[in-house]
Amino acid sequence: MSALKGFRFQTVCFVIEGLNSFGLVLYSSYLFFYLRARFGFHDRDNLLVAALLGVIYLVVAWQGGRFAQRRGNFSALKIGLLVMLAGLAAGSQLGSACGQIAAAAAVTFGQCFTWPALEALVGESEPPARLPHAIGIYNVTWAVSAAAAFFLGGTLVQLSFKILFFVPLAVQVVELSLVFWLQNHAAELARAALGQPRAAPPPAPGHLPPAKTKMFLRMAWLANPFAYIGINTLIAVIPGIAAKFQLTPMFAGFVCSLWCFARLGAFAALWLWTDWHYRFRWLLGAYIALIATFAAILTAPNLAVLVAAQIFFGGAIGLIYYSSLFYSMDAGDAKGEHGGIHEAAIGLGNCVGPATGAAALWLAPGSANIGAWAVSGLLVLGLGGLFWVRAAGKS
Repeated sequence: MSALKGFRFQTVCFVIEGLNSFGLVLYSSYLFFYLRARFGFHDRDNLLVAALLGVIYLVVAWQGGRFAQRRGNFSALKIGLLVMLAGLAAGSQLGSACGQIAAAAAVTFGQCFTWPALEALVGESEPPARLPHAIGIYNVTWAVSAAAAFFLGGTLVQLSFKILFFVPLAVQVVELSLVFWLQNHAAELARAALGQPRAAPPPAPGHLPPAKTKMFLRMAWLANPFAYIGINTLIAVIPGIAAKFQLTPMFAGFVCSLWCFARLGAFAALWLWTDWHYRFRWLLGAYIALIATFAAILTAPNLAVLVAAQIFFGGAIGLIYYSSLFYSMDAGDAKGEHGGIHEAAIGLGNCVGPATGAAALWLAPGSANIGAWAVSGLLVLGLGGLFWVRAAGKS
């Protein structure tokens, strides 16, 4: 027992979460650079790949959350990590575009079992009064890792694209070892935590009528896939943006990762300042900023506009994502299943955004910005949906 006194159950969960984020963001973000460099994929091709992976994420994430709720979070984590390891190992050896897409599909399938389980492990180990504090740490942890992976990834893959597979592979071996260790010592860690002082959490929001909490949960579940419509469309076309401004993968990583750091800053602010909870004006403002900045990034005439738009884009998606996860964990006890729905909503955005962009480029290949305007139009439809859900919840 004494050897475990310095550890807390949640601390190890956050370490696993950070590793998961780093490995997956490195792989999923720079896969599109690899497909462009190795197989000549352009924006439309990369958008189609992103849409395919989004379909998989949409279907499997919900089931991954249900599996974690029924069979246990540790079982879901182990299955997810083993499938991702197999996908990355296959990708490191396959030399065809179809093989790489199949490997990416396996990695996507596997991660759908990890995120709902990690969200549930963090949420279920805390009383309601400390839940906002725990979710804040969770969001900041994965956002730090994601920003680091995006920022450093361009430099790493410029050395060798093999790093795209072997670094995430090594990271997930460490993750899997930690999952087995945590499962074996969960009871001891829980007992050790009883004797450790705990910092007082920020004041929890007052009790709200169930109808209001469900209304905000539905609005956040609607807004979050639209945020990921923007995110996943952007990630798929970043190689094209880099080519437009003649950026190497290393400098593309430096310049085009700014929105990740802005999202991280938003997470930190929203963690420490909780007055945004159940306030519609904050969600609405973030959504309007999402629409404007997404279009600005994809049509930016120079690097100054690209940098400025990313800062506000990151802040907007930070609040929208935070809302979805917080309301999912705050609305009931089925945290694994709610986490799965939260992740499935991300999958919906991951699919619809790139598919819309690819269809627009196919229909009007001569128009440079047609994909950006088509996806922006889709985001505007989501704004109407947000008002509709709010009106229905008030009736």
